[in-house]
Amino acid sequence: MRAVDIIGRKRDGHSLERDEVIEFVDAAARGRWPDYQIAAALMAIRLRGMIAPEIEWLIDAMLATGATLEWPGLDRPLVDKHSTGGVGDKLSLVVAPMAAACGAAVPMLSGRGLAHTGGTLDKLEAIPGFRVDLDVTEIQAVVGRVGCVICGTTSEMVPADRVLYRLRDATATVESLPLICGSILSKKLAEGIGGLVLDVKCGRGGVVVGRDAAVELGRALVSGGTGAGLPTRAVVTRMECPLGTAVGNALEVAEAIEVLRGGGPADVRELSLTLVAHMLVVAGISETIEVGRERARTALDAGRALDVFGEMVEAQGGDRRITDSPELLPGSKDVLTIDAESDGVVVQLAAREIGQACVNLGGGRTRIDDTVDPAAGIRILAPLGADVAVGDPVLELTGSDPGRFGAAAEMARDSLLIGDGPVDVGPLVLETISGVEMNTEPTE
Repeated sequence: MRAVDIIGRKRDGHSLERDEVIEFVDAAARGRWPDYQIAAALMAIRLRGMIAPEIEWLIDAMLATGATLEWPGLDRPLVDKHSTGGVGDKLSLVVAPMAAACGAAVPMLSGRGLAHTGGTLDKLEAIPGFRVDLDVTEIQAVVGRVGCVICGTTSEMVPADRVLYRLRDATATVESLPLICGSILSKKLAEGIGGLVLDVKCGRGGVVVGRDAAVELGRALVSGGTGAGLPTRAVVTRMECPLGTAVGNALEVAEAIEVLRGGGPADVRELSLTLVAHMLVVAGISETIEVGRERARTALDAGRALDVFGEMVEAQGGDRRITDSPELLPGSKDVLTIDAESDGVVVQLAAREIGQACVNLGGGRTRIDDTVDPAAGIRILAPLGADVAVGDPVLELTGSDPGRFGAAAEMARDSLLIGDGPVDVGPLVLETISGVEMNTEPTE
């Protein structure tokens, strides 16, 4: 099969056959297609979409390009959580050790930042010495000893995703529902887990903006996971403004540690508890969400989750002292504040613009080969709904390259709106999804 024929069929709105999907994925993984043809196929999929069988074939094909983890002798139920990506979303750093402290095993294979959204691996690499490039034996050993691991996929696991993932970020195809499903579910199935909880972000700071689109994505992910024999549920959550008060790699690690200590922003704590409760139900550890939530709260408030996080950091080569001394994380002496230009109430902190401002500071990537500055980030000094007067600091920008502050400050100002209050931010959890079927009608 010729690449140009497959690209042309999808460009024209046709549903691909199974062997065409397999050819696309296998050729990408093995380097038989050049990047420009892979990029063209990604764009065609982004614009034309895929129906249920195509998505299932995409997941299977991606999984088949690599190995699946095995867990001989492990006496804990295996479960994981994945987020579709947001701004200030440091929940994985809280959720994985909390679930492990409750008796689950969490082999969390994560990714790097996409577009304006942060990446869990980039955050963890802000910890001095922390390794995210573990091999299979090391992953198994850390999970067996600690109860959780957070790292990247190994070279043996889903090699197709590494190729497609980096090109999606560079070709504005991040938001594609089929590509999101293929990427997430192939990696999660490769973990060898027995249950999965998905945090589908909804709002201008997420990969999908509208609620209907977020629910559609959640339904597709749940259907794809359960269709592959993996008990899966999705929680659709609000992402209009950043989670917590810190955006940027080192800043978010410090905030996650604050939550693990029993404090931190209320939204980060509450959503972490909710996600862990669902994980414990899917894993069969708790019978109900309420019981799971109470179990998670106890593990958090008793300090057990913080202990597990410290053990994981140490097991992956990082400096465990950060759990007691977050100031050991990379910092910056260069600071620029964005002040209120009028009296009133903070009625908007647009997550997408804040995320892009963080990227402009060096906290993310605009090109595949960009180096990430772990000290770059934004602190929210006046949260949504806060009363401010002219000259009050609202946002604080940090970074190692002062030359980046100008463009970042302009974007940060665009995120901010001060008006009349009060502000109704709405519920954090918008919907929970389980047990759905996907569309099987052709796209033509």
